[in-house]
Amino acid sequence: MTKVHHLYTSFYNKIACVIVCGRYSFVPTAQQMEKQLKAFALPDGGLFSYHIAPTQFAWVISADTPHTLQRMRWGLVPAWSKDFKPSGRTINARAETLFEKPSFRQPARQRRCLVPADSFYEWQRQPNGQRVPFRIHPTDGSLLFMAGIWDEWLGPDGPQRTFAIVTVPASADLLELHDRMPALLLSEEQRQAWLDTSLFPASVASLLQAAPEKWLTWYRISDRINKPGTDDVGLHEAVEEQGSVNNPPPF
Repeated sequence: MTKVHHLYTSFYNKIACVIVCGRYSFVPTAQQMEKQLKAFALPDGGLFSYHIAPTQFAWVISADTPHTLQRMRWGLVPAWSKDFKPSGRTINARAETLFEKPSFRQPARQRRCLVPADSFYEWQRQPNGQRVPFRIHPTDGSLLFMAGIWDEWLGPDGPQRTFAIVTVPASADLLELHDRMPALLLSEEQRQAWLDTSLFPASVASLLQAAPEKWLTWYRISDRINKPGTDDVGLHEAVEEQGSVNNPPPF
């Protein structure tokens, strides 16, 4: 491994382990598409991924094209930014300061979106300092819709759209993995309200809550996910721990 590649890998892993949500997957099953994405125009292959990482392209749903999955880059670049530089530092927006932070407050009022996923990943710190990856998903096998915000940067190559995922304090049961989690919009009513930018911040801020306890489940996965560019079904496979795997996937 070259020194440059080693430094890149270390930085990539640091972002994933410290920031929430730092990696997620969106590979919907036929059942999930029929039940939860039937109303949306789906892309013809491509960009469905087991390993979506900061600054990569992914699919989001916004109010300006409510029945289409839009391709945007993960790592919000404000419209007023001098340069277009998507960064791991702006992949998440804390709900507590969402309507105050200069980079996020305008998108939070005018450009809210949904970020679909089948799961997200988190790293649990072990007593020996090691970080162990886990896949987290709904217990009923449904898709996740994470609250997000987006912005559009205009440059010489045309408009560039980027997004960030909103995070909240983790539910009590998820605290064993991390103290924060994505804000999940569990019902269609919540999702439509989040997309409705005619609603004032006070009205939608209450939507940004942790998922109920036991709504999510998780299990340990291979540390292959620590390697940049790894993207295959093996990242969804459970790996045995010293004991038993916590709630293997139901599908």
